Amino acid sequence: MNMTERFRPHRPGPDGTKPHAVIIGAGVGGLATGALLAARGYQVTIFDPLDAPGGRAYAYRQDGFVFDAGPTIITAPWLFEELWRDCGGRLADDVEFRENTPFYKIRFDDGSVFNYSGDREAMEQEVARFEPDDVKGYRSFMDESRRIYEVAFEQLAAKPFHSISFTAKVLARLVRLGGYRSVYSVVASHFKNEKLRNIFSFHPLLIGGNPFSATSFYCLIAHLEGKYGVHYAVGGTNALVRGIASLVTRNGGTIRLKETVETILTKGNRATGIRLSSGEEVSADLVVSNCDPASTYGKLLRDHKRKRWTDRKIARGDYSMSLFVWYFGTNRRYDDVYHHTMVFGPRYKGLLDDIFKKKVLAEDFSLYLHRPSASDPSLAPEGCDAFYVLSPVPNLASKTDWQEIAKRYRKKVEQRLEETLLPELNKHIVTSRVTTPVDFHDRLLSWEGAAFALEPKLLQSAWFRPHNKSEELENLYLCGAGTHPGAGLPGVVCSARIVADMVPDPKAFSDRRNGGDTFQ
Repeated sequence: MNMTERFRPHRPGPDGTKPHAVIIGAGVGGLATGALLAARGYQVTIFDPLDAPGGRAYAYRQDGFVFDAGPTIITAPWLFEELWRDCGGRLADDVEFRENTPFYKIRFDDGSVFNYSGDREAMEQEVARFEPDDVKGYRSFMDESRRIYEVAFEQLAAKPFHSISFTAKVLARLVRLGGYRSVYSVVASHFKNEKLRNIFSFHPLLIGGNPFSATSFYCLIAHLEGKYGVHYAVGGTNALVRGIASLVTRNGGTIRLKETVETILTKGNRATGIRLSSGEEVSADLVVSNCDPASTYGKLLRDHKRKRWTDRKIARGDYSMSLFVWYFGTNRRYDDVYHHTMVFGPRYKGLLDDIFKKKVLAEDFSLYLHRPSASDPSLAPEGCDAFYVLSPVPNLASKTDWQEIAKRYRKKVEQRLEETLLPELNKHIVTSRVTTPVDFHDRLLSWEGAAFALEPKLLQSAWFRPHNKSEELENLYLCGAGTHPGAGLPGVVCSARIVADMVPDPKAFSDRRNGGDTFQ
């Protein structure tokens, strides 16, 4: 049974006995929120314009290959175990996680390679190969990463920053953590070797941040990975998506696909439902948006008078970079290529300046090469390999004409891979597709084609990020990459948990709502 059949749009309305939660977007954040709310006793309906759940974690299936469209790295596996538990299931019954060891291989432009893992002794040996004097710095950096993790992730990631008093209460701790510093500046204070500085500072790029401006809170990723490992889902990340979607439907929720939400309906200062592009209106006791917050406020609430997230504020935001992604399959296997490989180009800071500040498409690039069939041969036909290669690029504020340049850019990426990791690649490609920033804008409804919503800078994090409980409307909540705590699979699952904890107990809804009122 294919995904479109399994989650075919169907229209049973709310059963009349449960409060109705409408969720806009079937990405991981929307699905996780829907699963938790359904388990709590809400009647849940999720709407999504695509033909299968997943959003950025969609899967392309063509010519016998399976390509995860977006996320490929799973950290914090316990968050998913807790999600299944709270929805009445067991993760291991639906999804199998396996650990990558090492986590990544990092290839520099001169051909040198660093094997990045969670083994402290092996990591110290790798660091020593590059700069023996930096072993001490590695130890002190990992200690700092742990301290940041213990506050920024363990204590604050699942807490809503919608209250000034709460924010003020934790501000001193945030200042002590040095959140005003950038990730790169923290790393540079521990390491002398420039390659090592790049190795230990690139992680914010995985969630849309520039290491030279992303708040140092994201240094926590090193400890998170080291403590819990880097995993993949057998069958691809979309297998995890399908599992979360099944939690929704098992608890009575409905997923309506190929349905685009055009407007969030309001009455006074309350969200009361949604209007679809077909003209159908669906009433709700609460609305949860898994959309990019800029699109939520700038498009879905374009006719509603807003106090904080005005059109001007949205336009002045700093949005993450976008991505150029090439998915391809080969009729041979490249068994010496690892599951996750970072292919660094000749420049680091200069390239990031071009992407984030100057917003120009540079001639050089750094790449992330994903070869899932290295660990899971089921994702490609026998004797073949499935790949995707990702290049961080400016978002659509760059005015790059991707229709004109995409083919040439793809060819440059192909040549680079042939020179470095995949000899004679052009002779072995049997299937191919490309995603550009235009696809993020048009297909995923992402503001400016940004791949990760707002850039995770200090003044766009925590209280400064769009709140999980909307500042503009009662009964409206936000989940996903653009709200607190931010992008990445752990972030969006935490956002779902925050929303599920904040919404009213469904038992608290009065029978009066059957007369047309919603809970306040």
